[in-house]
Amino acid sequence: MKAEEKIPAQIESSDEESGWTTPRYHRLRRLSITVTSLVALIPLMVMLLINYYQDQESYHAESFYTISRMLSNTQRTLEYAVQERKAALSFIISEIPYEQLTQKEHLQRVLQNLNHSFGGFVDLGIIDSSGNQAYYVGPYNLEGKNYRDQAWFSEVNIRGEFVSDVFMGFRNIPHFVIAFKHEKPGKGYFIFRATIDMEMISKVFYSLDMDRNTDAFLINQKSVLQTSSIFYGSILTQLDIEIPPRYRHREVIDEYEKSDGKWETSGFSFIQDTPFILCVIKQRENPFLHWLYRRSDMLWFLLVSIILILAVVVYGSSHTIKRLRELDKRRAKVYHNIEYTNKMATIGRMAAGIAHEINNPLAIINEKAGLLSDLTFHSKDLPDRDKFFGLAESITKSVERCSGVTRRLLGFARRMDVKKEAIEVKQLLEEVISFQKTEMIHRKIDIKMKVPEGMKPIISDRGQLQQVFLNIVNNAFAAVDIGGEIIIETDNGDAQTIAVSVTDNGVGISENNLKHIFEPFYSTKGEFGTGLGLSITHDIVQKLGGSIKVRSKLGEGTCFTVILPRETNH
Repeated sequence: MKAEEKIPAQIESSDEESGWTTPRYHRLRRLSITVTSLVALIPLMVMLLINYYQDQESYHAESFYTISRMLSNTQRTLEYAVQERKAALSFIISEIPYEQLTQKEHLQRVLQNLNHSFGGFVDLGIIDSSGNQAYYVGPYNLEGKNYRDQAWFSEVNIRGEFVSDVFMGFRNIPHFVIAFKHEKPGKGYFIFRATIDMEMISKVFYSLDMDRNTDAFLINQKSVLQTSSIFYGSILTQLDIEIPPRYRHREVIDEYEKSDGKWETSGFSFIQDTPFILCVIKQRENPFLHWLYRRSDMLWFLLVSIILILAVVVYGSSHTIKRLRELDKRRAKVYHNIEYTNKMATIGRMAAGIAHEINNPLAIINEKAGLLSDLTFHSKDLPDRDKFFGLAESITKSVERCSGVTRRLLGFARRMDVKKEAIEVKQLLEEVISFQKTEMIHRKIDIKMKVPEGMKPIISDRGQLQQVFLNIVNNAFAAVDIGGEIIIETDNGDAQTIAVSVTDNGVGISENNLKHIFEPFYSTKGEFGTGLGLSITHDIVQKLGGSIKVRSKLGEGTCFTVILPRETNH
């Protein structure tokens, strides 16, 4: 007692001398506040960063999706409009003889029919190989004009067909032409040219659903506006826009920060068989400012949370250090209790080991006593035969007594008391089946449950019954193939008991194995089984006052029947 009184006295004296101002407690308090604050705040900061990057990704994806959708839809519309008119012009020069096309009245009717069917045609003209416009119908006085020096004339001579950029030309108004080179009867060739009204293109852009931060327009390879732009001005304005390479996919979307701090997302799409490039530009505010504006309420909540967390951490750390002082004073007394507890635990482990060791010679003594009894029984002329019977019986009873002591000792070490409660059998079985739901779906196993309506609850241990039926159902799952069937059936039994059967259509169990299935460490699963499941199940059922039966046939399946008392007495 002197030693254990001395330790707390020393600790108490030391604490009283050092007090709160000691460097040791100061360091502990500072370390506690720092570490706890970091542990509490780092997850918040990480979540804040995650939220920021998720918001950026969402904002980025929203802009890309809007531009991509607009590019895709508008590109298809423009390509269709141009291809439709090219096809119409190609059909005309293929099907209508040159002599008719050169008749002004007939050419006028062709222009009217084209506008009636498709629209967007300003005029038509037939140009000879020298570049002179020999025949013309339209609102301008262009007959006899020479186009030899025009860029589009050279292109159509080389390619055979051509869609031009937007240019001013002799009309002095923006327009573009579609021209075809065709062989003339006899000798030479002619060029059939149509001027397309830019209003047709403009209507496509007027119909787009754009907000005030979005602009869509056409440019050519030299970055010259082919249509008017909200952001960049009127048609034929030279822009300072870098044209991306003409990729196979024809759609390029890029994002960049401008010198004024604003962000732009631009998309380019090449209009097939034309010199036009569709450009959609969406101006955006700075992503960080956008996030601050959208998440201002969250940031205020975060700031208040940080202040509260720091306040709680400082108070908690101070309180913890104070409690640490008090706990130091009790440490010596606790050491004594721990030492005593360790000694008791050691004695318990020794007792369990001794019980195991005693069981082995007891089993040998029991066998020898049985052998002695059998030999005495078969030796009719043995002197003092009854005495030997008495001695053998005395030895057997002593062995049983010792075995009972060791069983109680081991049972104490692994004791699990029965907790009785009212149990709905159907609900218990449904809970067990739910443990195997994933495997049931994956292997397409059909489980049918047949429980009578109005079945009264039983009084037993829920946890142990769950283990019993889970072991049996697990064995059924192991026995059946993919698409197998398991039937769980109950009946009301009699006034004292109920019966629950689990039947599968699996591989079954041979008669030889059926005799040993409840023995410990006996398994029919080879290296995949421990041989303890059914042994433990059998013991639990018996402990609950019930019994378990099994019937099986190879290739047909197995049926386990568990008979349980309506109220366990254990």
